[in-house]
Amino acid sequence: MTTTLNTKRLTDAVGAEIIGLTTDDLRDDQVAEAVLAALEDYGVLVFRELRINPVDQVEFCTRLGEVDYEEGHHEVRGIYRITLDNAKRPNAHLMKGTFQWHMDGCTPLHDEAPQKATMLSAIAVAETGGETEFASTYAAYDALSEAERKHVDSLRVLHTLEASQSKTYPDPTPEQLAKWRARPSKEHPLVWTHATGRKSLVMGAHADHIVGMDIDEGRAVLDDLIIRATDPSVIYRHEWSVGDTVIWDNHGLMHRATPYASNSDREMLRTTVLGSEQIR
Repeated sequence: MTTTLNTKRLTDAVGAEIIGLTTDDLRDDQVAEAVLAALEDYGVLVFRELRINPVDQVEFCTRLGEVDYEEGHHEVRGIYRITLDNAKRPNAHLMKGTFQWHMDGCTPLHDEAPQKATMLSAIAVAETGGETEFASTYAAYDALSEAERKHVDSLRVLHTLEASQSKTYPDPTPEQLAKWRARPSKEHPLVWTHATGRKSLVMGAHADHIVGMDIDEGRAVLDDLIIRATDPSVIYRHEWSVGDTVIWDNHGLMHRATPYASNSDREMLRTTVLGSEQIR
C-alpha cells in the first residue's frame, strides 16, 4: 500500500509542509519512499515542531539512502553540528560560508557524487537572522528562454572552495588562501541532465568561472543566473522554531543561511544522505 503524505505547498516554485507526521511515522519504509517522491516534486519539505531526536534523525535518513558518517562533533554518528560557536566545533567560523547561495558537494575531495539530500533540525535559533532560504535550480533552468537554454547547455564551470570563501572573507590571510586552494577544484557542466531526464543549473558561490570564456564575462553570466534563480518571488525562506526539521533535495536546489551573529546560540543538527549520481 502506498503512503500518501498530507502536503501544503509553500510557494509556487519550491517547498511543501508535511502535516500530521510524527517521529513514529518516520520508522515506516513506505513513509520514507513517500518523502523521497515528495522531494522530487517539491524540492524542500518542512516538518514543523517535529522535535526528532538525533538517533531517530539518522535512522530515518538511512531509509532514504546511505548516510554520511563523517566526524560531525556530536556524540551521535551521522549528526553534523552546525554552529558558529568554536567551543562546540572546531573551525566553526567556516560556517559563515553558508551565508552564500550554494549547492553541497560541488568541490568533492575524492570525486564523489554530490549529496542527494540533507536533513536539518533546529536545537536553538538565532534572535535575529539565521533563516534558511531555498531556490530551485530545476525551476531556474525551466524559466530560461529557448535561446538561453541553447547557450548554457554546452557551458562548463570550474568550482572552487576559494570562490565561495572569498565572498565571505574578501581579504584572506595567506594561511586562509593556502587552505582554500588545498581543496581540489572541480569542473562541471552548467546544466545537469539528471537520470530522470530533468535538467537543472549547477551554480552557487563556489562557481568560479565559465571555462573558455573571458573571466569577467563568464562571471557576469553566472551572477545573472543566480540573481534570477533567487529572486524573492521564487524562493522559500524558512523561519526556524526550535524543533523544526527540514529536508531538501541537494540535486535540484541552492540554499543559504541568512547572516546571524557570531555569538548566537543558533545550533542545527545536520544529517546528509549521500548521492550516487554524478553531475553530467
